[in-house]
Amino acid sequence: MKKTVFGLILIFFLICSGGAADAMCVKTSKANIRLGPGTNYESIWQVYKYMPFEKVGVSVSGNWYAVKDVDGDVNWIHKKLITNGFRCAVVKKESVNVRKGPGTRYPKIYPGPARQYFSFRVLKKKGLWIKVRDELGKIGWIHKKFLWIR
Repeated sequence: MKKTVFGLILIFFLICSGGAADAMCVKTSKANIRLGPGTNYESIWQVYKYMPFEKVGVSVSGNWYAVKDVDGDVNWIHKKLITNGFRCAVVKKESVNVRKGPGTRYPKIYPGPARQYFSFRVLKKKGLWIKVRDELGKIGWIHKKFLWIR
């Protein structure tokens, strides 16, 4: 009996919460991250295409998502600015080299490193290396340990 009640409570929770946090990516060139679910709330951060988030909640209207970022902060974004149609990554360290191939023996693709919070679309994995594309279409490889991937 206890197992049945626990199972029903778990199913109810999963239905109400939508299951685990959903991986989401910004699909527009820029998006405002807000303190609450609406344009009347302060915009605290502007992010760019391919910024990853975890959807952790939905507004009563259903038009705004509560999202968690790489730093663990939870704020709000309008649902039209975000997608779960592909995976994204953001640099979580101060800076990282982006290379032409999956390894340190490959040359860098940028004159300088990608800085913290620079975001990418994930194209594929090869071992511990992630093939990424930036918002301008440039493709390169970054070691997985430098990225927060969603």
